[in-house]
Amino acid sequence: METSLNEQQLLRRQSLQQLRDMGIDPYPAALYPVDTLAADIRTGYTAEPDGDKWKSVTLAGRLMTRRIMGKAAFADLQDSSGRIQIYVNRDEICPGEDKEFYNTVFKKLLDIGDIIGVTGHVFTTQTGEISVHATGLTLLSKCLNPLPLPKQDAEGNVYDAFTDPEARYRMRYVDLIVNPQYKETFIKRTKVVSSLRETFNKRGYLEVETPILQSIHGGAAARPFITHHNALDIPLYLRIANELYLKRLIVGGFDGVYEFAKNFRNEGIDRTHNPEFTALEIYVAYKDYFWMMDFVEEMLEKCAVDVTGSAAVTLGEKEISFAKPYQRYTMAEAIQKYANFDIQGKSEAELGAFAKSVGCEVTSQMGSAKLIDEIFGACVESNLIQPTFIIDYPIEMSPLTKKHRSKPGLVERFELFVNGKEIANAYSELNDPIDQRERFEDQLKLAARGDDEAMAYDHDFVRSLEYAMPPTSGLGIGIDRLTMMLTNQVSIQEVLFFPQMRPEKND
Repeated sequence: METSLNEQQLLRRQSLQQLRDMGIDPYPAALYPVDTLAADIRTGYTAEPDGDKWKSVTLAGRLMTRRIMGKAAFADLQDSSGRIQIYVNRDEICPGEDKEFYNTVFKKLLDIGDIIGVTGHVFTTQTGEISVHATGLTLLSKCLNPLPLPKQDAEGNVYDAFTDPEARYRMRYVDLIVNPQYKETFIKRTKVVSSLRETFNKRGYLEVETPILQSIHGGAAARPFITHHNALDIPLYLRIANELYLKRLIVGGFDGVYEFAKNFRNEGIDRTHNPEFTALEIYVAYKDYFWMMDFVEEMLEKCAVDVTGSAAVTLGEKEISFAKPYQRYTMAEAIQKYANFDIQGKSEAELGAFAKSVGCEVTSQMGSAKLIDEIFGACVESNLIQPTFIIDYPIEMSPLTKKHRSKPGLVERFELFVNGKEIANAYSELNDPIDQRERFEDQLKLAARGDDEAMAYDHDFVRSLEYAMPPTSGLGIGIDRLTMMLTNQVSIQEVLFFPQMRPEKND
């Protein structure tokens, strides 16, 4: 039930009823034959157009301004491509004796935000503005709430702009109407995905889909969302990663598979984390993490060029270059360089003491891997501005990764950091089923100590490895963070159409 409508909302509902009383359907179901976009007219029209192209156009969009001047009026129409000026003449819209449509409907009952259709021809006004001379006008959908449009005074100062972040994210549909410049961010997001997909498809890798509801929350160290399946009477988890299913497909005989996956982690919300996020994961047989680093450099340089036109992008006051090659440090080298601390051979107690000394919160549940990760986050991450690979992680940090071929105690893993944030994670994948079983058992020990991010034991995945998985390299990329970097955004909420928010309070 609608309550506490303001004056503008009440007036619009009165207009709605008046239209219906006049026999005008404010929400017609008929097809409207749009054949032109505003941007097509602005970029394609000249004073001497070719042929009859601009002599008859049909477009549709929102009425954003209206300037009545007696028997004529100018209005701005906004469609998905932008705005175009419309010229409306009473005697052309209403050629007979009955002028009610112009005098009552157009001048009084249409409101800013209404969706209308316009037919007419393109011309240039005396002031040189390309416009559409309307010969027909149709109401396609009545807007019942006033738009929060910004106002500008004579000095150029803008007032009443729709800029509050919470309001913008909660009502993204309004944000995109009144702040159409933000559409470009989401268009670029689509280009990011398209560029990556093109790279994979050209190499013959297969795009697949894997389960979102999983009986075991595997493939990453994170807290899951838990639900219950009534028919099976079992708990199910929203996936935290799709890794283990994709590797099952490599066992099954595919040489390269990838998926743009919606993942869910029951963790905090901040400027770089959302509980629901998009990740790209790809697995390629007969490759290792050295090959994958080269592949990532090639892939991201191409993606930056495809999305922005250049391998160098602006992020705040920094210029980030995605042109290959990227700097590479082992994790131990990076911590030594930026924290002046050698983690090699250190006991859990020594790691804990140093972690405390650099401001990390240390608990008894943390093992050596968690402590090293905390030290790295506190001392190293913020220094990794240009694309940088951190490689060769301690084995305890990577339960799904192949042991390093020449460095005992380490695994063949890298993470890619850009502007102080991790955007990619990759391994030479562990394909020894006996080693994998032991790694899962180690994770169970961490869980017993109270680590609620420890990885679950997936018996079926181990069984799949017993059928032999070829040497494989796998990669995961956070699409949301990559998009942030390619669109100069500092908040993940700016690259998600509908970020997670607290429920709205209804007074």
